[in-house]
Amino acid sequence: DLGLYSITFSNDLERDFESLNAYRAFRQEILDTDFRHFLEVFNPAFDIGISSTNLGHYINDMIVKTLAGVTANEAPRFLKIQFNGFKAMQELAAYDPENLTVGILGGAKGTTRDTFELLHQAEQAGARVALFGRKINLAESPALIVTLMREVIEGNLTPAEAVNAYHSGLSDQGIRPMQSLNTDLQVTDQTLMQ
Repeated sequence: DLGLYSITFSNDLERDFESLNAYRAFRQEILDTDFRHFLEVFNPAFDIGISSTNLGHYINDMIVKTLAGVTANEAPRFLKIQFNGFKAMQELAAYDPENLTVGILGGAKGTTRDTFELLHQAEQAGARVALFGRKINLAESPALIVTLMREVIEGNLTPAEAVNAYHSGLSDQGIRPMQSLNTDLQVTDQTLMQ
């Protein structure tokens, strides 16, 4: 009874208006059912004329406009968005924390440090949900990485400590890591370096 509705804003008034109307129609269609949904807002995969430093704030603004006037029984259970930097995440998470639960998507695999750093920074900025695909299913040991993700979220390990624990756990399991420890300790996602 939980579905996903995805939307991508393009900074084009006509297209964005169509997207907003389609989302409204979807909410109206499920209003009298037990079906619930969460809202995934993708960053555009094309140039929309907004700099990368301002994109997160644009996305936040569009999310707030999308949900303005939406009643509690129509609202998404939570958001799933790309992490666009600490400030943008903090801004959105602080907007209406009682009614809007902000979550992050994992994105590209990157290094193991990227995975743990993303969780850490997003949680510190106010995100409360993490929906990761590739960062888990492409890991050498999905169960181990999920276990260590929980340790990072709970503040028991720093991202760097979690990478070291991951490599140690792989060794204990007889699994050869795809990257050396030194490489896997690097933050490669530019958004996490802001």
